[in-house]
Amino acid sequence: MSLRGRITAAVAIGVTAVVLALAVVVYLSVRSHLRNEVDHSLTARAEQLISGPPEAGGAFGPAPGPMPHHGRPFKPPGGDKYGGAPGYFQVVFPNGATVGQNESPALIPVKQSVISLATSGTDHRFFDQTVGGEHLRVYAFGYADPNDPSNPVAIEVARPLTEVDSVLHQLLFTFGAVIVAGILLAIAMGAAISRTALAPIGRFINRTEAVSGALDGSERLEEGDTEELARLAASFNRTLDALEQSVASQRHLVADASHELRTPIAALRSNIQIFLDSGRLPPEERAGLQAAILAELDELTQLVDDVLELSRGAETPEAVEELRLDTIVRESIERTSRRAPDLRFTAELEPTTIRQVHERVARAVINVLDNARKWSPHEGEVEVRLHGGVLEVRDHGPGFPEQDLPHVFDRFYRAARSRTMPGSGLGLAIVSQTAKAGGGFAEAANAPGGGAIVRASFGTPVPTPAEPPERSQPQPLAP
Repeated sequence: MSLRGRITAAVAIGVTAVVLALAVVVYLSVRSHLRNEVDHSLTARAEQLISGPPEAGGAFGPAPGPMPHHGRPFKPPGGDKYGGAPGYFQVVFPNGATVGQNESPALIPVKQSVISLATSGTDHRFFDQTVGGEHLRVYAFGYADPNDPSNPVAIEVARPLTEVDSVLHQLLFTFGAVIVAGILLAIAMGAAISRTALAPIGRFINRTEAVSGALDGSERLEEGDTEELARLAASFNRTLDALEQSVASQRHLVADASHELRTPIAALRSNIQIFLDSGRLPPEERAGLQAAILAELDELTQLVDDVLELSRGAETPEAVEELRLDTIVRESIERTSRRAPDLRFTAELEPTTIRQVHERVARAVINVLDNARKWSPHEGEVEVRLHGGVLEVRDHGPGFPEQDLPHVFDRFYRAARSRTMPGSGLGLAIVSQTAKAGGGFAEAANAPGGGAIVRASFGTPVPTPAEPPERSQPQPLAP
């Protein structure tokens, strides 16, 4: 169902419910009022029968004889056998015998509850009873003659509810018509309200379609109209901003990758062409050429892998698991030390467990260590510390130039003095991306006394099973 249809249905249901509730309340109120009037008249008639003088229509005189023969004759006006508006009465004895008014046969079947009233001679009750297809309202009460309390009886006073039922039936018909008219009116109102309410949304949809279909990605929606639509437009504009930044970032990545790929591809092509004519080269030059080709292929492969890693963005894949970060760091140190046997690595690793992707974290840790290895002097020291979920790696090289510090985690950024060295400038960018994907951070600074420090958190640590620390003091790791 469309939103307009839902609004129309909601308004129609709401109005119908209100009309129906009002109709029920009015009907029950009128019904209660009419029946209360009937009950009041029956009560008054009962009092008249018991204590009223004969000339006022009382059924019993001031000194009645034995029941039921002392009853004064009573003839109801008109031809209604139940007395019409004045009502009809009959006397019920404890043994179930009945005598109608004017000592005629009783017309109303006696219920057991009325016989109980006749037996006790006290209490009273109202109830409805249908006799011969006629709906009656009956008031029954126990009565004991003050002069002869040993012979209690029950007296039933009845009155037809024909007029009351007729009024209620007419009221039901009227309310039925009103409810039908109310439903039709509610549907019309709902359609009008939905059309009016959705008109700004329709205009908003038209504008969003125009903006999203435009070739100019910088176009934005006007944040006008109502407060809600203004917030929606602002949210849509923020989405467009993020999309534009993402597209621009991908374009820059492709452009930078293309630029970086040209150099190794050109060098590889040149070396391959030379290798094709290498029959006239000395064996040692030919072996060097083969090694150069393999190194360039390795560099090209590494660059492609780095670009693919960055192209994933900060998304968190499904393969998230609990990792021992200290174990990953220790294994990465061992791998890096084999590539730099002249360096000395010291490590102080606190047991740390995080939730991350193993391959990404391992690659990021290797990149941090490779950066320190690249800038460390011969026989230098690389200090590795893991505490509070933060990995800190310090080298004793020249450190970062101050103008380069804000850009060390940018893609393809390379300092002036590093452009003659192997690498593509993507290593620390991958570190930053991996850290942010896990809700952490990456930062760089120059250490007091010289050297560079790179700190990275790959996510909030989770509880780690207690175990004795493996290294309480920094220890050198043999290559």
